[in-house]
This record gives sequence, structure tokens and C-alpha cells, in this order.
Amino acid sequence: MLEQRMPQQEKQKIQQNANCVVMVPPKEFAFNSQTAQDNEFQNQVVETTAEIRAAAMREFHSMVEQLRDVGVQVVVFDYPVGEIETPDAVFPNNWFSTTQGGALYTFPMACENRQNEVKVAALAEALKQAKRPVLSQDSLISYLDQNAFLESTGVMVKDHISRTIYAALSQRCDREVLEDYAQRIGYDRVISFQTLLPSGKPIYHTNVMMAIGEKFCVICDEVIPEFERRFVTKSLAKDKQVISISIDQMNQFCGNILQLETSSGDKVIAMSQSAYDAFSPSQLTQLSSHGKLMSFDVKTIENIGGGSVRCMLGEVFLAAKS
Repeated sequence: MLEQRMPQQEKQKIQQNANCVVMVPPKEFAFNSQTAQDNEFQNQVVETTAEIRAAAMREFHSMVEQLRDVGVQVVVFDYPVGEIETPDAVFPNNWFSTTQGGALYTFPMACENRQNEVKVAALAEALKQAKRPVLSQDSLISYLDQNAFLESTGVMVKDHISRTIYAALSQRCDREVLEDYAQRIGYDRVISFQTLLPSGKPIYHTNVMMAIGEKFCVICDEVIPEFERRFVTKSLAKDKQVISISIDQMNQFCGNILQLETSSGDKVIAMSQSAYDAFSPSQLTQLSSHGKLMSFDVKTIENIGGGSVRCMLGEVFLAAKS
């Protein structure tokens, strides 16, 4: 248990859901052979690179437009192309996170071509232009020297209200770095656990198997060993409606969803069309009681990149400056 650092008065102000997100255009999008070593959700395709990128850009722009239409602020973070291509730049949630206190954190990513996505000064400037100024910066990237990784909200699913981090341990989620980060942001609890896929490998990112909203959570608990599973689900069930999904549903990205807020405070739940189609009618009814369901066709990005809608959204909790 980590030391409690935040007074009760401030704790009550904490928001579970962001009303602003960073999205990065997939202009260098392609199958990433480096990440494919442990990401079983990626697939090779026969289309040309130009065809793949054109389709991915259509999916991206449609998603940006729909989110903006309902009142979610979207900061499109474009970037200059460098010498090393960044095929997974469309998934910015893996290299940064923000806090309501105004902090911007950056993280050590496991694959070399993904490490080139980290552009701190440019992101801070883009957020400033969007009237979401960064007040402080902190980084855990020095852990790369120890060959230790923590891929931000890819590997950490946060219950901000209870200040608890849930994390499936893997090559991309080092326990020491995880504990260090939790301590830096003053979160009370870290619940880390093992996972096992039918292939015998662990889940590469926690956010493909679980999502936490204000009053609900979605989890593929069957990939957690039984002795840990009961502890994880009991913790979630204390103040959340637990919606359990199967491995088949997880493979359709039902766990890779995100609850957001609009500018008027309404709740929306972003997911892919693949996920929406894979949820059962009763599960969709449960989810819709927690916000408007928004489904996006991102099949190209899902199939080739091995990540879905939640991975495309870098939450911004920085306060808006009028």
C-alpha cells in the first residue's frame, strides 16, 4: 500500500473521465514487426503500404470528426516525419499521460521504433495551443537504461476515483517502474497480476483485456490465473458494475474501450465497430446505462496495428485555460 498523499478535499475533485484527447494521424502507419513479437492482435495483409495508410487515415479522420461532433475536444497532434518511421504513432496513449494537477509524464516503451514517437516539447506546445497548458513534466524514460519498460495507459488501467492502478505484468509492464510511477502520482494501490493467453503468452497490454469507467468495468477475467482473478474482480466489484467478456470478445477489442465526457458533461463510451458487434445485447444494454455508445470503424488500424479505439486516445486531464 502506497502512502496517501492527497487530502480528502482534493480527492473528491478527481474525475475518472477526460473530456479532451490527443490523437495522432497514422501517416506512417504499417505493420510493425518489432511490436509483433509479443502482440498477437497484429496481422500481416496483402494491401500496399499506400492503400493501408489511405484507409487508416480515413478511419482516423472519421473518428476525430465524430468525437468532436458530440463535444469531446480532440487535439490532433501532427508531427514531422523523421529518419526512423513510427508505424504505431497512431497509438499515443502508450508514451504519455497527464494529470489534473497539470503534469505531463513520459514513459519508456519496449520497441526502438516506438521510442521515436516521444516528442515531449512538441506535444506540450500542441496542448498549450489547445488551451490545455502543461504545468510540470516528469519522465520515467531513464528506465530504458535498465531495459525496463512501462507503456503508460496501454499497460495501466486506472481507477482515478479510488486512486488504484490495475496492470497485467509483461515485458512491457515492469513492476518496479509501475510502483515508482504510482508513487510519483500519489496513487494508493497498485494491483498487478499475471495473465495467460491460450498461446501461453501474457497479454501484451492491459487495456486490451479491461477498461474502467466511472461506475463500470469491462474485463476478460478468464486470462487471469484463478488465485489472482478473485482478488482483482473483488476489488473492481466494490464500486463498479463488472461486465465480464470472453477471450473471443477480447480478440474483437471489447476490452479496448474508453468512457469520456463531452463539454457539457455527458458520458460517452468509445469503442470500435468490431467491439460493438461482439458485445452481447445484454452487455450493450449494461454499457449504454453508463453513457452514449459510440462505435468507430477502425478495422484497418485494428487488424494491422493490433490496437483499437482506446489505444488511439491519449487522455488529457490538464485543466482548460480560458
